[in-house]
Amino acid sequence: MEQVTGVLSIIGYVIRALGFIVLGFSVGRFTMDAYKKAVWQVQVALALGFFGLLVGLTNYSSAGSMGMFALGAGVAMILSGMAKKEEDTEK
Repeated sequence: MEQVTGVLSIIGYVIRALGFIVLGFSVGRFTMDAYKKAVWQVQVALALGFFGLLVGLTNYSSAGSMGMFALGAGVAMILSGMAKKEEDTEK
């Protein structure tokens, strides 16, 4: 019975890690897309909200979960910057 509990625990950790990386990517992508199209007041609110979420996750989640969220958000921000460069070269 302990082996089953151990296996389920590992599966739970993997699912949590994948969930946080997907959450980080989607929140980062949403923030970057909305940031480009918004007026400065909304840009300030988006930045404060995003960094407030980072602070909250750092305080209330595990280090692994926070790391996966940061990886997902970082990938979204890098891809957002690359898409802009590709649009500039096409014009």
